[in-house]
Amino acid sequence: MYRNWVKISLILVYLVIVAGAVVRMTGSGMGCPDWPKCFGYYIPPSEVSEIKFQPNRAYKEGQVIIVDETLKVAASDFTSAERYNPNNWKSYEKHDYAIFNPTHTWVEYINRLVGALAGIAVLIMAILSFKKFRKSKRITILSWLSVLMMGFQAWLGATVVYSVLAPAKITIHMVMALVIVAVLLYLLYISREHASGKFKTITFQNLLIFAVILTLVQVVMGTQVRQFVDEQVRNYGYNAEELWLADPNLNFYIHRSFSIIVLLLNVFLWWNNRQNNLFQSRVNWVIAFILLEVGTGVAMYNFDFPFLSQPLHLVIASLLFGVQFYLLMETIYAPEKIKKM
Repeated sequence: MYRNWVKISLILVYLVIVAGAVVRMTGSGMGCPDWPKCFGYYIPPSEVSEIKFQPNRAYKEGQVIIVDETLKVAASDFTSAERYNPNNWKSYEKHDYAIFNPTHTWVEYINRLVGALAGIAVLIMAILSFKKFRKSKRITILSWLSVLMMGFQAWLGATVVYSVLAPAKITIHMVMALVIVAVLLYLLYISREHASGKFKTITFQNLLIFAVILTLVQVVMGTQVRQFVDEQVRNYGYNAEELWLADPNLNFYIHRSFSIIVLLLNVFLWWNNRQNNLFQSRVNWVIAFILLEVGTGVAMYNFDFPFLSQPLHLVIASLLFGVQFYLLMETIYAPEKIKKM
């Protein structure tokens, strides 16, 4: 039962990453300008009229409306008069972003909803981990650490909104998601009933550790490139894909060149796996994900961002990290006699 909920949690966390990638692709990061509610609602509005002042309407404390291109928050429960009364409202102080786009609002809301479901799944996983306490205190401790990390990740999401999508905070938010993935994969591995039966050499393990680190570095650099693309989107609009990377910055060229190093290192891992008969089939997955990652990157640059190429690029990178990390767990816990080959 516990391992099933670890798997459910892992799947939902990956779905959060997918939803976040779609949010960025569609520019919906500020679709809900407040947090944790959305325009003061648990279920967000679908029409702009719902967030405009309406006479003779019952407002609840915390509900949000747009007045003169600014956000106003109901100071208490009240019923509005025929005309707007500023005494019933207070200005939203976290930021000054006040644009309503129903598509963006619902894309961001779904992202938050999936995040909430992931949080609930991790909490259930942690509760079930108490049954493992006698056998492995580490499982219970890390399970509850996962709950804390999910809470911290939710707080990071709020700071991203409050900062109006500050690049550094988006990067931290993404890296934290991968840290949560790593902890869940570790829990999935150590809660197994039997050893994996995989083999390795110390050289293979050290190269794999280096490969995981390089993937993380590449993901961080990729978020910086994505921030540059976001700025170009704001400058040229969503219908000018051919201009987004027409004049790329230095981060783009570093990110692109670094991908060659990542590929070569992992090809060497694949070769080392075959030469030493280590039977690590997941190395093939790693190579496949890297080739897909390179393919989506080439498509974005040379074919003007085909549909879904951006979210696929991020999601594939996250899957690559997950496979590499789980493979690392298998090599670390390989039989001792094989380690000394």
